[in-house]
Amino acid sequence: MKPTDTRSRGARRNHGGRRRPHHRDSDKRREERAEPPKKISFWHRFLAFFGAGPAKKTSRSQRSERPRPQADRPESDRRRPAPPERVAVTSPKLYIGNLNYDATESDLSELFNGVGKVRNAEIVTHKDTYRSKGFGFVTMMTTDEAVRAVATLHDKDFMGRKLVVSGSRSEGARDPRV
Repeated sequence: MKPTDTRSRGARRNHGGRRRPHHRDSDKRREERAEPPKKISFWHRFLAFFGAGPAKKTSRSQRSERPRPQADRPESDRRRPAPPERVAVTSPKLYIGNLNYDATESDLSELFNGVGKVRNAEIVTHKDTYRSKGFGFVTMMTTDEAVRAVATLHDKDFMGRKLVVSGSRSEGARDPRV
């Protein structure tokens, strides 16, 4: 014996058990409604409760136009990016950071040849796209030339960017990545 269906033939039900309107009905309802009710998230209500902001939801375009909350903080409370780590020069190999993406190895060797003799210049590239990652390594002939290169070229403007020149870390000094 089959269980009987209590629904009428034309009515359909969604998972909530409500009757789904026909297309004509939904068009009329859309015209009648000016704007759907806006949901206010928990965090917006929380901030509004403590007086930190309005309790209304904003669209993505409005969020991008608003100044970031960090701009409202006093200068002393703002988080600044940490300056690049300065590594003491103990070998002729130097780390060169903040390179222009259009810089070539020959540009680097020409720049460092003004300070001393360059043995090797290498720019690190992405393995798939071969695009520069913005840093590289220069090996000078002696450690003294490397120290002189750091002293003269660190924070120097090169191709529109200030270079970061420091000693290269040895392989054993790196933090292991898990």
